[in-house]
Amino acid sequence: MPRRPPLAAVAILSDIHGNRQALDAVLEDVAGHGITRWWCVGDVVGYGADPDYALEICMSQAERCIAGNHDLGVAGRVPLEEFSSWAYDGVVWTQHALGHERCATLGQLEPTDIDHDVPMVHASVRDPIWEYVVGASEAKASLDLVRAHVTCIGHTHIPAAWHRHERGTVDAVPAQGIVALAPGRWLINPGSVGQPRDNDPRASWTVLDLGADTLEFVRTPYDVGGAQRAIRAAGLPEILAERLAEGF
Repeated sequence: MPRRPPLAAVAILSDIHGNRQALDAVLEDVAGHGITRWWCVGDVVGYGADPDYALEICMSQAERCIAGNHDLGVAGRVPLEEFSSWAYDGVVWTQHALGHERCATLGQLEPTDIDHDVPMVHASVRDPIWEYVVGASEAKASLDLVRAHVTCIGHTHIPAAWHRHERGTVDAVPAQGIVALAPGRWLINPGSVGQPRDNDPRASWTVLDLGADTLEFVRTPYDVGGAQRAIRAAGLPEILAERLAEGF
């Protein structure tokens, strides 16, 4: 097969979690960057009060979209016992909010999309559903299993980047500003649009430009209060509203 032409800049989003206010703000910021393409690395729903809206936007506008563990839980494809108490409550609430037909639509998504120049897996390459990649050892385990220059993950809600050098060692790279993608393999996590957990409440996403071999980490302010009010009005666990203001 002929090789595809180099990719233009693309926005990488992950862990939207039904947060309409954050998704709208990020997509406006994406457009403001002059970017017309975006991918979602999973967890479209769960936690937030607008799962139907998030699912509709992702299914109709994202160029690529995979499933996260919450998406699979809502679709009935993973056991709900695997979730924490408030995550469990969020999954069950989301199932009722979406209804059977929309849950079935969500269930069509897979937690991996690896047959691509830029593979995407929700959690990790060796465990696409549940493993949290939080350090160099977990990152190395994933990077040892792929040959692509860049692989995208999500799940932790924390922006991160790891570089596997050609000699096989793996280093963490500060997830801020513009990062030059040196030769070797890269594992990147754009952080979370809808529920950041790095003590910064602003939505987190990245710009990947393989033409320039750069990655840019971006933070976008959004209407946190509006998202909190929606969660409370829906009767979801209070912690899901509280944590948005603190970014944890």
